[in-house]
Amino acid sequence: MTILQTALELGLISSLTVLALFLSYSMLNVCDLSTDGCFTLGACVGAVVAISGHPYLSILAAMCAGMFSGLITAFLQTKMGIDSLLAGIIVNTALYSINIAIMGNASLLNMNKTETVFTRLKEFLGETVFAEEYKLFIALIAVVMVVLFLSLFLRTRLGLAIRATGNNPDMVRSSSINPVFTTLVGLCIANAFTALSGCLLAQSQKSVNIDIGTGMVTIALASLLIGNAFLGKGNIPLRALGAVLGAIVFRLVYTIALRFNMPAFMLKLVSSVIVIIAIAGPYLKQQYPLVKRRMAHRFAKEGK
Repeated sequence: MTILQTALELGLISSLTVLALFLSYSMLNVCDLSTDGCFTLGACVGAVVAISGHPYLSILAAMCAGMFSGLITAFLQTKMGIDSLLAGIIVNTALYSINIAIMGNASLLNMNKTETVFTRLKEFLGETVFAEEYKLFIALIAVVMVVLFLSLFLRTRLGLAIRATGNNPDMVRSSSINPVFTTLVGLCIANAFTALSGCLLAQSQKSVNIDIGTGMVTIALASLLIGNAFLGKGNIPLRALGAVLGAIVFRLVYTIALRFNMPAFMLKLVSSVIVIIAIAGPYLKQQYPLVKRRMAHRFAKEGK
């Protein structure tokens, strides 16, 4: 039960990154490869601010740092003429050095004696029956707030402009809407969610290292595609919930792999396999009737 609870907690925390990708990739149609570095950035900034004695301020500081990362990525795309994929790689590479600098030229920060939002809630709950689920409560609150924000924001005029930019930038320009501005806003918000996810994970684990965000873009993409398979067709709140569900399912698969005593170095391979299945699954499903007809035709010819 503890392992399943941990998987649920990690799934909810990582779902914030999935929701960020839902905004940038699904709505804005921008594949932001700076996710790994931005996730680590949020973890580093949040840890440093929390260590200085401001656990609540660490959340805001991490999100602001993420917004700045998104601003730089969007600026490279829209003002410098750099391809979106390359812009994300450039920012991700630069953030590695920036993150180490934020951590004081160290690759690891220990937060065992640091007050965090999780320890504050644990103290508040005291000896109540919900004391053991304090991490789950904070993760759930964060996810609910982000889902509500996306559900409301994407219905506003600016939110609709962001969605239109992802669908048809030329139409947006003809409607006197600046796609540069919508891209800037969309990536800033998305990266703020990514940094929030990193901040919460660091405070939950009471430590942060420079590799904490490695592979997050792969995990988030796989989770998003899994969510699309469940709730990919519907309104924005339903699709956002699908993204959260995908993140939880992904973490449960990780948990099952660990239960079979799979070595830790094999988990990256598990992630890759899940991504392949999530991406190729819909295509293979479409191709299945054609393959079935070909096999039936071949067997019919062999029967003759």
